[in-house]
This record gives sequence, C-alpha cells and structure tokens, in this order.
Amino acid sequence: MILGEKCTRNCRFCAVGHPPESLPDPEEPQRVAEAVALLGLRYAVVTSVTRDDLPDGGAAFFAKTIMAIRVRRPNTLVEVLIPDLQGDRQALITILAAGPDVLNHNIETVARLYPEVRPQAEYTRSLELLRRVKESHPHIPTKSGIMLGLGETIAEIEGTWRDLQATGCDILTMGQYLQPSAEHLPVQRFLPPEEFLGLATKALELGFAGVAAGPFVRSSYQAESLYRKALRRIKGKGS
Repeated sequence: MILGEKCTRNCRFCAVGHPPESLPDPEEPQRVAEAVALLGLRYAVVTSVTRDDLPDGGAAFFAKTIMAIRVRRPNTLVEVLIPDLQGDRQALITILAAGPDVLNHNIETVARLYPEVRPQAEYTRSLELLRRVKESHPHIPTKSGIMLGLGETIAEIEGTWRDLQATGCDILTMGQYLQPSAEHLPVQRFLPPEEFLGLATKALELGFAGVAAGPFVRSSYQAESLYRKALRRIKGKGS
C-alpha cells in the first residue's frame, strides 16, 4: 500500500484512518521496488489509500512505483489496485502510461448501497474508470471486486456483474464483508462457501475470464492465476 497510512474518505466498511496529515514520502516508490526485489516477487499488487487531497489523486506515485519495480525487477508482473481518482482522465492516463500488467478498481458493492457504504464515491464513476481503461488500452486486463453480506440481493449482484461486463472487465473477485469494528457497518449475512461457489459458476457463465469467490477472497487472491486466464482470452480475441 502506497501514499501513506491515512485516507481522505470515510467508507463505512474500512478501518483505515483519516485524514492524511502529510504529503506522500517521495522515496516510497523506490522502497517498494526494493522490497519487491528483496522478496524476489514474480507478481506484485500495488494499492493505496485514497488521496483526494492530491491534485492527481496520487497517480504519479502509482506510475513511479510501477517504473521503479520495472528497473529493479524487470520480469515482475505488476497489478495496480487504484482509487477512482475522482474521475480525472489525465490521472488515469498517467497510471496507464507506466504500463501496469493489470488495472484493478473495486466496485465494492451494488449501486443501491453506495450512499450508505461508500458515501464519497459514485457507482457510475467507478464503472466509467474501468470502461476508459478498456477503451484506451484493450490489451490490459481489468479487474474489479465486490464485498457480499452488506444487504445486497442476488438480483443486484447479477446486475452489478452485467454492469462490469459492459465495461469489458475481465476478472472478478467476490468475498465476504467482515465488520472491522463496532463503529462500522454490521454484517447483514454470512454467505456459506457453497453459495460463493455457485455465484462464481454463474459469473463465469456470464463471460468473465477469471473469477475468485469465497468467504476469505480479497482483491489479490490468486492474482497471478487470474491474470493469466484473462491474458489468454485477450490474446485469443486478438488472433
């Protein structure tokens, strides 16, 4: 995670502190690259807090981190899990120009629950970000994730899948929402593993190239395996 430890937003499902009290550390991209090299990672997922206080939402730091990893460990695959950048087109271009192998942006929940779960975000803005990636860089796999157990219906889940599919999204993750503290949104329902399995089957039938679903699945779960599944499909479409 880059861009510091505190976030400018107050999502009701997240325990990250806020607000940021300082600018990001300019040495952070190099330190992340050093850590990737020391660990010998073949696949790295870089994410961040949301920094609406920065003019570009932290896009330049994402780009610098990707490029620093490329220098230190050229063969490492880099996935970025980015915030919505407040819909800033140029900020997204900055990140894409650095050449991430996967662009991940989590939709997080269904449209109806956004005002309660993500009051400072917009459902359509997140979809638009994913659509822009595919429009400008169709060779880059896109990915998104949904938390379940917040009160969404099956029809709403499936509607969210269709919305993601309409953007060209390749990879989907689904996991159980867990309440981080008494001050956060309560869990409305715990889904059994077999229900997650059924949802994964339906999502694959809908057309996602790769799906990971389970109570403890999070955005980086089996990330490299899902990337390779998506890449095979993208290459197949281009042949």
